[in-house]
Amino acid sequence: MGSLSEYRRKRSFKKTREPLPERKHSRTGHRFVVQKHRARNLHYDLRLEADGLLKSWAVPKGPSLDTHVKRLAMAVEDHPLDYADFEGVIPEGEYGGGTVMLWDQGTYEPENGTDVASLLQKGELKFKLKGKKLKGSWVLVRTRARNWLLIKHRDSYVSDEDITETFPRSVTTGRMLAEIASAEGGDVEKAAAGDPVSTGRKKRKR
Repeated sequence: MGSLSEYRRKRSFKKTREPLPERKHSRTGHRFVVQKHRARNLHYDLRLEADGLLKSWAVPKGPSLDTHVKRLAMAVEDHPLDYADFEGVIPEGEYGGGTVMLWDQGTYEPENGTDVASLLQKGELKFKLKGKKLKGSWVLVRTRARNWLLIKHRDSYVSDEDITETFPRSVTTGRMLAEIASAEGGDVEKAAAGDPVSTGRKKRKR
């Protein structure tokens, strides 16, 4: 059973618009979200609903569709389910200060059992994503302590494209990080450092 005590301890809810630490359940019980987060460094936060909470990992390089690429995923504190709808600016000076984008969202299905919390405790969760960007089968494998690996399984969604570059925009608002920061009083220059640099060739955007 997870807890929101660490989430609560790290935040001042008089200063940040992040959701309050309340345990809830979605209709499916299996929501997922990936949030692109330009804090001190750029990373992607993978969050999977389990037992009314969002189990969370910071993935520094973002997800890869290549089965040969193993992405480091650092386990972080549980988040409330309402965090799956959060896009905006965390004030500088607060924990995680910076700009947050809803990069992908949808539902997932566990594939190696039904008790997600128990599977995570054992150190391996196989799951199928049904997102707007990320689809198909994946696995999270714990290597030690907070260190996990996020790996794409072989299926029809495997690709060597860098999906973080080809689809850089929010799935809910269509904004880039700099646009979110500009609209919501954040550090635009800092946020823009997390947006892809144009290479002069036309890219698909979602």
